[in-house]
Amino acid sequence: ALVLSLGGVLAAGTALRPERRPAGWAAAALFLLAAWVRLTAWDVTTPEAYTLPVTGPALVVGYLRRRRDPAVSSWTVYGAGLAVTLLPSLLAAWDDRHWLRPLLLGVAALVVTLVGARHRLQAPLVLGTGVLALVTLHELAPYITQVVGALPRWVPPALAGVVLLVLGATYEQRLRDARRLRDALGRLS
Repeated sequence: ALVLSLGGVLAAGTALRPERRPAGWAAAALFLLAAWVRLTAWDVTTPEAYTLPVTGPALVVGYLRRRRDPAVSSWTVYGAGLAVTLLPSLLAAWDDRHWLRPLLLGVAALVVTLVGARHRLQAPLVLGTGVLALVTLHELAPYITQVVGALPRWVPPALAGVVLLVLGATYEQRLRDARRLRDALGRLS
């Protein structure tokens, strides 16, 4: 964690020069990795207690910067603050045997998604949707496995064949839909 933090300091120092601003992304990633390594080394089972105090001020600072300069990307102002809490919580929820953490994380991800959609912000929309989808997949996986196990052995390969046939038949339409989705996400700030 110390080596990652020192690398983050060096990258942040490099990013101070205007022509080297992209090094700030590397600095943020290194600081985030250092925090996660530290939390893992300390056997922390509730990372939210350590990440929420960072997320709150980061989101407030991002909001103030966005209010001053509306052209700034939502990834710059909100991305790191949301990722600091959502991603470690997602990892903890996947390892949690109880239902409360995945439920709370799913509700938080839904709220983040709705706020991102309401205010047309790409970072909250993408991060919230991704976390919500992964939490839902994790919580539904035992039931899906149970249903697939109850089916005759020939049904899953037959369904896979039907899905491939439908995907092949609608290939051009899906390409147009993917381009439209990419353009819609690109228009978000």
